[in-house]
Amino acid sequence: MRRVLVTGGGTGIGLAIARAFAAAGEGVTISGRREAPLRAAAAAGGFDWITADVTCEDDMPRLFARPFDVVVANAGSGQPAKIADLTLAQWNATLAVNLTGTFLTFRAALAGMPVGGRLIALASTASLQGGAAIPAYAAAKHGVLGLVRSVAQDVARRGITCNAICPGFVDTDMAQAATEGLMKRFDIPRDEAVARLVGGNPMRRLIDPEEVAATALFLASEGAAAINGHALSISGGEI
Repeated sequence: MRRVLVTGGGTGIGLAIARAFAAAGEGVTISGRREAPLRAAAAAGGFDWITADVTCEDDMPRLFARPFDVVVANAGSGQPAKIADLTLAQWNATLAVNLTGTFLTFRAALAGMPVGGRLIALASTASLQGGAAIPAYAAAKHGVLGLVRSVAQDVARRGITCNAICPGFVDTDMAQAATEGLMKRFDIPRDEAVARLVGGNPMRRLIDPEEVAATALFLASEGAAAINGHALSISGGEI
């Protein structure tokens, strides 16, 4: 049984990934900043849990007190704001959680990761294209992809792989917030707002969190041992 860490594992995509690995018989630990959702998710899913802030270097030794075979750097967030409206504080916060958090997580994970280990970053289609309303988020996720491709070259001879999953809009609280933002901004009903949100996806639907979780399972499998430095888009053909 491998040991698996999922950061930001108390809700949304992270929770779906944690559940998938647990169902596959792996030993799962979830982490995040908020104790309540971690405790509830762990109790329901049979996970271990630990509170940790991926932007805080001092939290890393505690989070990685024992090595993990698979580490999924899922923690992240972002708020829409065009560059003219983007404050420096918003910019710094977005880069901190999405990019610096992934860097700190991967660096600490590699200190004890065994041969055959797997590093997986949750990037986004925003790591493959820009967006007028998401310059900070897109910049951070482009950075995540650059980090993944660089780390992949560094660890390849150790039998470790490093890959990125790049979903489109996933049916989570973040998509819900984006939908409500469109409803308010354009004074439109929910159905129309969702249609605008998924307009770039040829399938015209939100991505299911379980679809992202299945991709993480694949990248952690023996069958994916030669997949390294890859950005796997889950977007219905958008990218």
